[in-house]
Amino acid sequence: MEYALVLRWLVLYAALFAAGLPLVARLLPGTEGRGAGLSIPAATLVLTVPAYWVGQVTFGLPALLAGVVVLLVASALAAADHDALRAGRLELGIDIPRRALGDAAAVFGLSFAFLVVLRAFDPAVFPIAGEKFLDYGLLKSLQRAPTLPPEDMWFAGEPVKYYYGGHLVTTLFAWLTATPPRFAYNLALAGFYATLVTAAFELAATVGESHGLSRRVSGALAAFFVGIASNLVTAGRLALTLLPSGLQRQVAEMVAARTDYSVTKLLQGVSSFHYWDASRVIPGTINEFPLFAWLNGDLHAHMTATPFLLLAAAIGYAYYRTPEADIRRRRLLLASLPVVAGWQAVNNTWSFPSVIALGTLALIFAPAAPWTLVPGLSGVGDRLAARSRLSEELTRVAAALVVTAAGAVLTILVAAPFFFGTAVSGSERTVELLGPEMRSSFGGLLFVHGAFVVTFGAYLLSRLRVRRPAYLVAGLLAAGYVGLEIGLAAFAVSIPLLVFGWVALRSDRPVGYETVLIIAGAGLVTLVELVYVNEQAGSGRMNTVFKTYMQVWVLWATAMGVAVPGLIRGVPTTAEVTSRVRDAVPSVATDGSGNQSWRRAAAIGFACLLVVSTTVYGVAAVGSHLESGPPGGTTLDATQFVETYHPKQDEAIDWLDEREGTPVILEAPGTKDYAGGVDKREDVMYDWNANPASSLTGLPSVAGWAHEIGYRGNEAYDERVADVDAMYTGNATTRAELFREYDVQYIWVGPSERTRYGDIAFDMRGVSDAHKSGSITVYEVSQKKLPAANASVAP
Repeated sequence: MEYALVLRWLVLYAALFAAGLPLVARLLPGTEGRGAGLSIPAATLVLTVPAYWVGQVTFGLPALLAGVVVLLVASALAAADHDALRAGRLELGIDIPRRALGDAAAVFGLSFAFLVVLRAFDPAVFPIAGEKFLDYGLLKSLQRAPTLPPEDMWFAGEPVKYYYGGHLVTTLFAWLTATPPRFAYNLALAGFYATLVTAAFELAATVGESHGLSRRVSGALAAFFVGIASNLVTAGRLALTLLPSGLQRQVAEMVAARTDYSVTKLLQGVSSFHYWDASRVIPGTINEFPLFAWLNGDLHAHMTATPFLLLAAAIGYAYYRTPEADIRRRRLLLASLPVVAGWQAVNNTWSFPSVIALGTLALIFAPAAPWTLVPGLSGVGDRLAARSRLSEELTRVAAALVVTAAGAVLTILVAAPFFFGTAVSGSERTVELLGPEMRSSFGGLLFVHGAFVVTFGAYLLSRLRVRRPAYLVAGLLAAGYVGLEIGLAAFAVSIPLLVFGWVALRSDRPVGYETVLIIAGAGLVTLVELVYVNEQAGSGRMNTVFKTYMQVWVLWATAMGVAVPGLIRGVPTTAEVTSRVRDAVPSVATDGSGNQSWRRAAAIGFACLLVVSTTVYGVAAVGSHLESGPPGGTTLDATQFVETYHPKQDEAIDWLDEREGTPVILEAPGTKDYAGGVDKREDVMYDWNANPASSLTGLPSVAGWAHEIGYRGNEAYDERVADVDAMYTGNATTRAELFREYDVQYIWVGPSERTRYGDIAFDMRGVSDAHKSGSITVYEVSQKKLPAANASVAP
């Protein structure tokens, strides 16, 4: 394995850690950890946003230098004592405890090493089981791009119409460490994973300390639920095997009717375990969680955006704990959120609304009245809020939405090149209401979210201190019954968490910012049971749930770091929590509810069951993952598989990869649609047969995977495919016209092209052999020597 490269990337992350420390120390002053575990996403954000903007003019060294300079200046300004500077002295203005530094560094190092080992056993960017060809192709395209956005490697001559922020971060890091893309792919995956786990550790530890909980316990639990835990499917399949044989089929039939599993597969138990199965639970959807995603190994947006989602949540927490009188700091914190949201739009467009929503929730639930932020509205807000409790709540929500609207405008400005360029596509997208037949079943939701739902339900109910629990139970049962009758299981799963959390926060119950995270996740789960984005990128609501559930997992897993030890520790008094939040100082939690020892023992037992049941998948999946490595031994080379499994094409891909700039290539399109004949390729999409040359080199191809339909629309893509077919099968005149139109410089002819088109020959002026090896012939096109338009030339 490439240990020197691993060390080089660790040095890079150590530098980012150091540069980000002053930034997060200013964000979370007065906390024990000073936000240390959030320093890497903060530094990455400050580095990347300037590079992104400079990259619109020129991408490469100038963009990288711009990002580095801005990061160093911002870090120096944050680290300096501003009062001393005004007095002409240079002094350090921040103090971060060594223990907090050590904890964050240890969590990052262990997480990074864990993922490096996993990737070393499975480093390949195989086209199957995910979108690694897309991700690696974007990475290679960025390496070649003179400006941003890069040219689309699957739609030559046009800029990419996809969110590419995570790939941009990877490219910048690869340049800073002088790492080739084939290694940077896997090292970046390890870095994003470690950054996410460390951010979850820090945020949960910081919120937990305000409850009087152990920072290390809260942080460790959050790190576990974010980085290791899974849904309950695998544990459920194991439990099924423990039932009496006569009962097994009945239970299996009941589960199969509510999930994407068959009775046969369920009855096979864990003997048929495959890591993939736990991500396909609710029919018609994808239900990923972090461990699955990183085991699968895509360098995908829904993964690379997660650390910045938690950075936004940390900014929300900083606002939440800022006293009302400190208006300047509250405004500065809110002004920083659009920067995160704007970057998140470039990174993962599905996630930037969540960043904005976290700001809205912080405004609503923070003790400080949101209307005090707006000059001239303070008196009006106070008068409206004084009329009644309902009026106060409505005024608070309305004021929060007004401030949010202003933040949304700033978000668009921060990411203007993306919103007005990259995000504008020819694909049709509409927001549709979700019919009952498409909604999740109660069982499906519990398999995916059950560990969180049960924990949060117990946590919130213990804090609400309901006087008549029988009435509450009756109400929950009635709501659940109604929900199941109308096909909306969210009535029994996520909506109660929304209601309980809202009531607890707005009635001075002993809860804190962890409940804001619970509400945020519950809101997302409920939302995707009501509406979905109807698009050409995927059938039904598949993509909507896919991109949303990862955000839910990250928010809820972080909240678990507070909820689980909070259940064990007991309930603090309302007076303690009120003092803690409003005065922004930690308190010592006490068991004000009078819990007996048996309740604590029950809570500990429940916590142990949670950990065990959500670890079963990880043990099985990681164990099977490490059974055998790639041929030749462990490596972080993402493209070594080409030499092993496609040796007759390896040399040609390397030759093409050595071409300078972005010459356009021609290869068979990533679709079986073929108006001129029958495409005999067995598989195309998610298969080696589709566009290996462009995907592994970043060189733009005239028409690539049918993913482009989701970005460009059917008509534009189908036109390209027809032109590609004509260039392979047409006469010399037709070919020459199309070669000129698309500025084709190289033609790739391999097994995929021959299977689609039969015998292929280019016996014409302007086209000559450029490279031959194995089963590949690469032709070079000389635009100047091509036959003139309408010339009479033999085919």
